Amino acid sequence: MKNQFEIPFVGLKIGIHDFEFKIDKSFFESMPYSLVEDGDLKVWMELEKKETMLIADFELFGTVKMACARCNEEMDVEIEGELTVYYKFGNEETEDENLFVIPFESYQIDVSQPIYELITISIPPRAAHEDDECDEEMVRLIEKYQQGQTENKEDNDNDDDIDPRWSALKNLN
Repeated sequence: MKNQFEIPFVGLKIGIHDFEFKIDKSFFESMPYSLVEDGDLKVWMELEKKETMLIADFELFGTVKMACARCNEEMDVEIEGELTVYYKFGNEETEDENLFVIPFESYQIDVSQPIYELITISIPPRAAHEDDECDEEMVRLIEKYQQGQTENKEDNDNDDDIDPRWSALKNLN
């Protein structure tokens, strides 16, 4: 079975070519150590073929399934993003994360890794339900344990509990 993310650029004419990809659970299962397990995304790629390089402009929109940062229940998170990747023919090494050097004898590129990277950088740093959508039982448990921690912290804030070797540091300011 041909991988839909492998683009045979040898048969393409010089110019711009459009591709569309549907991303679902099978895509994330094929990626080792994926941060995301499931999603429903569309990716549009405009590939410009030039004599000595390829320029791939990716545009992404859809949802991924993630755990809520507040209650840990699964939720759909909408994401969107854009990324430009350059493919240059040659044999030298590069440090640029948006530049891939491909050997002269290559005839196709695999765009699955740039798509996965675009998905991961498009995910918000903290995804959470609206306050009224979280699992109420989990929220109550979290509040219960947070209250216990704040009480313990207040008990530990007493000056009497400070090790005398450290008390001299208080006067440094």
